[in-house]
Amino acid sequence: MPTPRTTTPPPAASPALSRTDAAYESLRRRILDNIWPPGHQALEQEIALELGLSRTPVREALIRLEREGLVQVIPRHGMRVLPMSATDMREIYEILTALESLAVEIVATRRPSDSELAPLVRATQAMEHALAKDDLDAWARADESFHAQLVTMAGNRLLTEAVFSHWDRAHRARMFTLRLRPKPVNSTQEHTALVECLRAGDSAGASAVNRAHRQRASRELLALFERYRLQQM
Repeated sequence: MPTPRTTTPPPAASPALSRTDAAYESLRRRILDNIWPPGHQALEQEIALELGLSRTPVREALIRLEREGLVQVIPRHGMRVLPMSATDMREIYEILTALESLAVEIVATRRPSDSELAPLVRATQAMEHALAKDDLDAWARADESFHAQLVTMAGNRLLTEAVFSHWDRAHRARMFTLRLRPKPVNSTQEHTALVECLRAGDSAGASAVNRAHRQRASRELLALFERYRLQQM
């Protein structure tokens, strides 16, 4: 199964370029995983020391991240992690809801076997076990695994690429709200209902369950974004 974001090893390049790529990936991961939350600030020299790199690759990495809208580079003051836009998040979730629901219909039409559905069942069980232990990070990993496998099962390469092209920003929003939202008990129940629709070959039912699941999650996320925005005003 392809991962939501594949990283192709860079071709043979100068050491400086390799260090820039390493700095970029490391800083980007910190932002997407909410290790550096919106508003986090750091000096260029501090980042370089933390990564064990010189300032040049760090500066080049920050410029790339600024072009992606993840940070603001502040001359002589390092950088600041930019807040996420509620409008962007709403649009991303609308896209993901539509594309994933199409994937669900394709899978259900094929009426997958129990062995094909096993990865989805295991991911749902892992979510339940994580909730029982109050391990939200493990829950989030299992939840993302469920959705990634679900889309991949459709067997449509272009559809999968379209979903995964928005995956990182959705991941950042999810990690930002992970400990702000109520305990996500509804998700496991909705996943179980979705798997049963797939097993029965009920494409309309599967699509409806998935759409309702994604829309509920989107409403919760956007409400938290709005609350956070008001607190920062």
